Amino acid sequence: MQKVWPLIGLALLWVGACGRGPASPPPSASPTGIPSGPIPSPTTTPLRPSPTPSTPSASPSPSTAFRPRVEVVATGLEVPWALAFAPDGRIFVTERPGRIRVIENGRLRPEPVAVLPVAATGEGGLMGLALDPDFPRNGYLYVMYTYRAGNALRNRISRLTLRGETAGEERVLLDGIPGAGIHDGGRLAFGPDGKLYATTGDATQRDQAQRLDSLAGKILRLNPDGSVPADNPFPGSYVYSLGHRNPQGLAWHPETQQLYSTEHGPSGEMGLCCRDELNLIRPGANYGWPIVTGIAGDPRFTDPILYSGENTTWAPAGMDFVTGDRLAPWNGHLFFGALRGQHLHHVILGPDGTTVIFHEALFQGVFGRIREVKMGPDGYLYFTTSNRDGRGRPGPEDDRILRIVPGP
Repeated sequence: MQKVWPLIGLALLWVGACGRGPASPPPSASPTGIPSGPIPSPTTTPLRPSPTPSTPSASPSPSTAFRPRVEVVATGLEVPWALAFAPDGRIFVTERPGRIRVIENGRLRPEPVAVLPVAATGEGGLMGLALDPDFPRNGYLYVMYTYRAGNALRNRISRLTLRGETAGEERVLLDGIPGAGIHDGGRLAFGPDGKLYATTGDATQRDQAQRLDSLAGKILRLNPDGSVPADNPFPGSYVYSLGHRNPQGLAWHPETQQLYSTEHGPSGEMGLCCRDELNLIRPGANYGWPIVTGIAGDPRFTDPILYSGENTTWAPAGMDFVTGDRLAPWNGHLFFGALRGQHLHHVILGPDGTTVIFHEALFQGVFGRIREVKMGPDGYLYFTTSNRDGRGRPGPEDDRILRIVPGP
């Protein structure tokens, strides 16, 4: 791994608008070089408060006096969607066209450990990845991907077994989840309770998000063997929460164990724009889509604790909390990637976890579209670019996995 540049100008910006970029170049077989010169840091601008149920602090950014740096971990990837860390130091990463890659001893292996028959259409393809809590013993990897069923698209959650340098023996745990070229959800994560959680989008069928007999527009909760947990909020159902448009991130607070999720707001449906959300997820709660969006104040639904407003789009993606001493000034803070917003969003929660007391946008426009954000067992914060997904402007090294480390 190699240093790229120090974080001198941390951008603090409340960002906006969606769009489509040029087509991605063909994938590289393995990472190539690392930039020899620094990329200019973003200009620091004041944080503008967004319309949230809490007012961001007017005090200086807590990142101003903290000057970590960013290192390149791997380059030449094609739409890296999810990261998972093994106890022995290996990093597993999914690429949306269907490959599971491995970084070992600081190098990206040229050959994938698995290639899955996905339908990499639009936002669909190989998405979520999670390692079993007992991965060193059983070698189980859990994936979520889009596939073609006749003329329709569907999503499934499967379990693979890693033996040596190959992952196979697929066992389908949950099949037939509605899929589409957009709004597929796709995030997988094990909770502190040992259950497997999955996000699903509305697959462009927005009314399905309100139906308990549909798996679309939900956060799901499974036992690791694919069965329904006995203590799920709706008996006999995988549904943990409903009323979601396109949730893309899952993370648990390291102390309170509260679950949070990021969610994409509307991009034209019903004449609405923006309204991206950070939600505190409660079992059985209804988050309102498509009946309400943003801060609605409707007692039937649960409002987000932070949203982007009616004119600004973040397109929030993967998320995680910083833990440990290596990034001590950020310990306990939440970070999520912004795709259209092209930044890393930094959130400080209040003691009860239900309010946002400060938030800011970091690296505005420096790395392009940021998808996955994951705390590594080494104490560093990892994130991935998603500039080759058809909506970004890829550079010669994209897509990349990067990490934030102490500096200088």
